[in-house]
Amino acid sequence: MKSKQFVNDLKEKSVAQLNDELVAAKKELFNLRFQNATNQLDNTSRIKEVRKNIARIQTIMTAKAAE
Repeated sequence: MKSKQFVNDLKEKSVAQLNDELVAAKKELFNLRFQNATNQLDNTSRIKEVRKNIARIQTIMTAKAAE
């Protein structure tokens, strides 16, 4: 249910807002990978979750561009 709510929120945003979300998610992924490399990351499943969120954002951006 959480991912469906996230997708619905993304669909309501403009392309510029989606681009900002994408940049923020990529920064978060970089930080998580850095923490993982230095053995400071406790919740490694967060990396997978952020990667999927990036894919969701990119999918919605592609759909909006096709319209």
